[in-house]
Amino acid sequence: MPFTALRLHPTLLQGLKDLGFRRPTPIQAAAIPPAVDGRDLLASAMTGSGKTAAFLLPILHRLMSRPRGTTRALVLTPTRELAAQILGDLNDLAVHTPLTAAAVYGGVGMGPQEHAFRSGVDVIIGTPGRLLDHFRAPYARLSSLEYLVLDEADRMLDMGFLPDIRRILRHIPAKRQTLFFSATMPPPIAVLTREMLKNPVTIDVERPVTPATGITQAVYPVPQQLKGALLVRLLAEDGMRDALVFTRTKHRADRLAKYLAQHNISVERIHGNRSQPQRTEALAGFKSGKYRVLVATDIAARGIDVTGLGHVVNFDTPPAAEDYVHRVGRTARAEATGTAFTLVSPEEEESVRLIEQTIGRRLSRVIVPDFDYSGRHAPPLEVPHAERIAAIRKRKAEDRERARVNAARRASAERGRGRAGHGPGGRPDLIRSGPLDQPPPGNPRSDGAAPKHGAGAPTRFGRSPQQRGSWGRRRRG
Repeated sequence: MPFTALRLHPTLLQGLKDLGFRRPTPIQAAAIPPAVDGRDLLASAMTGSGKTAAFLLPILHRLMSRPRGTTRALVLTPTRELAAQILGDLNDLAVHTPLTAAAVYGGVGMGPQEHAFRSGVDVIIGTPGRLLDHFRAPYARLSSLEYLVLDEADRMLDMGFLPDIRRILRHIPAKRQTLFFSATMPPPIAVLTREMLKNPVTIDVERPVTPATGITQAVYPVPQQLKGALLVRLLAEDGMRDALVFTRTKHRADRLAKYLAQHNISVERIHGNRSQPQRTEALAGFKSGKYRVLVATDIAARGIDVTGLGHVVNFDTPPAAEDYVHRVGRTARAEATGTAFTLVSPEEEESVRLIEQTIGRRLSRVIVPDFDYSGRHAPPLEVPHAERIAAIRKRKAEDRERARVNAARRASAERGRGRAGHGPGGRPDLIRSGPLDQPPPGNPRSDGAAPKHGAGAPTRFGRSPQQRGSWGRRRRG
């Protein structure tokens, strides 16, 4: 079935033609017709199945049929990269239309995003946290919203966004069309769909439990401390021109990127601790070829869609088969071919067995002939977690001891100054001129005792109240 059979607006069909799209994917063919008719959707489809166009095309079609001027569609996504990718796809599809859109996510300034709210762009694509930041201000009102999309809802659940989603729902009209996309349907997501959707059309495009047939997969057994060296060896092969490398943690991504850079490999990293400009530059540099390797964590990898990506490397074995399929699916997209390597330490073999059981095949083991697997004294890529915690505690204890010593030194210095400049009882010593046996000025008694009463009685600083008053008046004057 061609796209022309889906009853889409002619300008959208022209955009699809310019992009070289002729036939819809299964999720697009199933989702677009009921969405064009205004039905709510509950769709189960994985990343890379074409689901972005499956919800953008019907929304853009319906937006074209009525006057514009206010924000009428909101797309919720779990990550910044995915929001930016969806915005790019929307701009490509709507190139021949007057429709406008903006991405709203953290890590960048709120000024341009505020302008998007105030100007009333047709579509806003945003992450939950930053949207809630804007909803605190009076300009961020979506009272005219007609369409809501939740993309990768299960991933938003994994990231703890479910309470944020519920808060966002309080800021948008209850009467709307809702398109709900999730790869899996855990119980909390199922409950949310019952709250949000009204008589939805359910679409279940079977999620593949095996990677695409165009992906060559292999496992490389290697001791944990030699993974970095083996990766450098694999990257030295002529055919490995690029690689998207997945690590388990942000810390390991940083350490691995530093290690590869030390071996003259152009590399960047992308994870949650990087600022949005850094993440954007890293992804753009990888796509353009500026960086040969992009090191990423699973969360940040959402939205990484690189045309013609040749290699995916699991530097750390994913614990779940679902994550494995998602990772290696970054290559061999659109019926292309690609290669996926997984570096497996002895303690990760159990995870590999679970992956093999799920995908229904045994992954071939590869031993690199000229690689030295005996490197017993090779330094580990990262300090073990327990050692890092112990080092942090030791450093904090040293800081506390240093602060205690400094406080004691300051207190001792204060006491020393007090003894030098004060008399008995802690009162300042009087500094007088003249013989010590003379009474202070203004004291009529020869024994040095000040009169207890009277106008001429001096104070402890040698001035009478009248003298002090006149001095004060002169100062104030």
